Amino acid sequence: MQITAIILAAGKGTRMKSALPKPLHAVGGRPMLAWSIDAAKAAGAQKIVTVLGPDSDAIQSWLDGAPFAIQHNQLGTGDAVAAARDTLGRNTGTDTATG
Repeated sequence: MQITAIILAAGKGTRMKSALPKPLHAVGGRPMLAWSIDAAKAAGAQKIVTVLGPDSDAIQSWLDGAPFAIQHNQLGTGDAVAAARDTLGRNTGTDTATG
């Protein structure tokens, strides 16, 4: 069984009052998103899809070609998972983590 992880990183992070997207803020010397990706890999995920907001060019660049999906309408967690549907393809096991 192939395990696919969905990392939810589409939030705007407005409470941080920073020009840097929240998933790229450093924690322990690394972007927060890096920790989430490493945790998904450690859990056995063979494919990782990161769900991003519409104005996420900096994060897309940081992902360097890794699969991502855009949550255009940001209507909550369920909508974020639905946004990843086309990028997921067919698989038999999916785990979702907030990024």
